[in-house]
Amino acid sequence: MTDQTSRPAVEPFDAVDVIRTKRDRQRLSPEQIDWVIDAYTRGVVAEEQMAALAMAVFLNGMGREEIARWTAAMIASGERMDFSSLDKATTDKHSTGGVGDKITLPLAPLVASFGVAVPQLSGRGLGHTGGTLDKLEAIPGWRASLSNDEMMRQLADVGAVICAAGSGLAPADKKLYALRDITSTVEAIPLIASSIMSKKIAEGTAALTLDVKTGAGAFMKEEADARELARTMVDLGTDAGVRTVALLTDMSAPLGRTAGNGLEVRESLEVLAGGGPADVVELTVALAREMLEAAGVRDADVDAALTDGRAMDTWRAMITAQGGDADAPLPVAAHVEELRAAEDGVVTGLDAMGVGVAAWRLGAGRSRPGEAVQAAAGVEIEKHLGEEVRAGDVLARLHTDTPERMGRALESLEGSWTLAAPGTEVPEHRIVLDRIA
Repeated sequence: MTDQTSRPAVEPFDAVDVIRTKRDRQRLSPEQIDWVIDAYTRGVVAEEQMAALAMAVFLNGMGREEIARWTAAMIASGERMDFSSLDKATTDKHSTGGVGDKITLPLAPLVASFGVAVPQLSGRGLGHTGGTLDKLEAIPGWRASLSNDEMMRQLADVGAVICAAGSGLAPADKKLYALRDITSTVEAIPLIASSIMSKKIAEGTAALTLDVKTGAGAFMKEEADARELARTMVDLGTDAGVRTVALLTDMSAPLGRTAGNGLEVRESLEVLAGGGPADVVELTVALAREMLEAAGVRDADVDAALTDGRAMDTWRAMITAQGGDADAPLPVAAHVEELRAAEDGVVTGLDAMGVGVAAWRLGAGRSRPGEAVQAAAGVEIEKHLGEEVRAGDVLARLHTDTPERMGRALESLEGSWTLAAPGTEVPEHRIVLDRIA
């Protein structure tokens, strides 16, 4: 006699049917969405099947109700955090990713220096954009993985924590995040919005400021697409009871003068010391004001906190709490090569995508999940927008531990600097384009 309890459970849907539905531009039902996210998390839906569904979503999109249900299913795949036991307000920030976007590094300790808790759950690099955790791991001893108890203690004691999301937080997104990176589906608005907001809502922060980037180095090249993404995420957050606002920011040119893990940490330290590139400082301050306002801290003198050492003190405490040596020298690449200008001129364009791809090819990023990155690899920009150039001047320095990567990295930089005649007036480079709430 057959033991009935030993039979495998019958799944209510088939992955092939769900893929076909979206392939044929039809709306996924709430039940289909709930099942496919749960089944993918359980391993019932295979990686290649979810890759096909992700591509169908990339090509055919999702409606607002589908995105909301997809996000809710991602949240339901794991646990939800609760910061109500803290005696301070919580506020967080998320960037959609760009080239040279090291803003989280100075921003989290800056905001925390005003007595606000900043639970910054961050990720690895995606495609040509760098990952905050990859950058911080250039600091000797620093660790990205913390338990929930460790995170809560650090928020109470230091005020800021930058760490990886725990395995229990939106585990469906963790799997899908890695898959998107290697299947050319990163740029899908529904998948970006649901990925970001599922983690942020599950994280439990009371307020969220989004940095949604547009331009050559962003996932959203067109401003209209970036606005759609910003609006989608603000709506998702607001509907979930999280005070959410988005800044639309420019990513046509790299942020600052570095793209690469340890190089960006070095530049972040310059900002925390009261210096650093003007565009990095401008965006850090703008986001800090939004985060503090949402947390109930009004009229904060954010600039003073950068110049008087308060933000740096919080940075050092944050790094130390996570095992890092705040005084250790940052890694230096074994090989450095210079890219020089062929003619005189003034820089009127600097292609963020070219710089980002070069940094990735030098070893700062990964081409498959789990691949190691080089802490010292990247691009150091010598000539930025609006600056005069003479023939023979250094435009950039390329850093890597593997010199065989130099050739392809240099290829990606061809044409990245646009030069006009010397003396040409260059329009002011606007960083913050709009505010969406």
